Amino acid sequence: MHLLRRVAAGATVAVAAVLLWLLFVWPPPSWWGTHWPAETAFMAMRARELRAADDPTPLRYRPVPADSMTPWLARAAVAAEDDAFYQHHGIDYHSLREALGYRRASFSWGSAKDRAELGRALGRAWERRDRLRGASTITQQLAKNLYLSPSRNPLRKLKEAAIAYRLEWALSKDRILELYLDLAEFGPNLWGVAAASERYFGTPARRLSLDQAALLIAALPHPLTSNPASHPARTIWRQQLILRKLGGEPVVIPQEAEDTLPPATAADTATHGDTTTRADTATTPDTTKDTTKTGRDSAAAHKLPKPDTATVPPKRTPPPPGARI
Repeated sequence: MHLLRRVAAGATVAVAAVLLWLLFVWPPPSWWGTHWPAETAFMAMRARELRAADDPTPLRYRPVPADSMTPWLARAAVAAEDDAFYQHHGIDYHSLREALGYRRASFSWGSAKDRAELGRALGRAWERRDRLRGASTITQQLAKNLYLSPSRNPLRKLKEAAIAYRLEWALSKDRILELYLDLAEFGPNLWGVAAASERYFGTPARRLSLDQAALLIAALPHPLTSNPASHPARTIWRQQLILRKLGGEPVVIPQEAEDTLPPATAADTATHGDTTTRADTATTPDTTKDTTKTGRDSAAAHKLPKPDTATVPPKRTPPPPGARI
């Protein structure tokens, strides 16, 4: 009996430790309601990789509030990365079910057939890990960027889900989307739509056209291996799907696994004519009013690929940016 009590006490402590590990993060998610991070866990990981490779690629990161971004960025991100963003609470169970390969229309713990199918699907989860990574919601991706890493460990995915729930509880949908766009990786040591807009198009994020916004968002799954300045074919192909979906076509945009290749070297970056200096990493957003004269898309002027929107144009004009898709 004494042994059983010791085993039970040990099991209780172990469960409590696991729950504490799952739930504890610092700063707490509520902190991000009014603050921007000076550095995220993902940024720190990339910085270590660059130091290990003796790569001097400068950090470019400048968070800005949502009113300093064109609304097309948010609309394109939701269309491409998480079209159920405004319906779910951090986890999109429909996408998760498809990624797992669960074949029944519903699930109930009281159904032996449902439990058997779930067991079969979970047993193949490792084989379908790329699809599972691609099924991450915008909130899950934000949780990963803020606190975690691209590790394939199932426990890391479990912690990501727990953090996603906490972010949804603590923050509004609009704030989650704002943070996501400010912290996403868009190229080697390039973070957030403000820095990426200046880097790739030479214009502030609020001045981006629909084509440019879609091109930028199209790079999100693979910013290190295909972006507007490096090997852009894959990004342009994805951009066309985003434009068609925003135009009202019933297009399915493939959910791609996250980019896991190492950053480009300094030599690779130099070939693209980058002369941007190191960005300010202050935790306060840049709210300076833009005085740049509005102009047409400047992709060609910056030696970047001009989107081929004539190949597969949207059939209809997209709804105005103020509407949700």
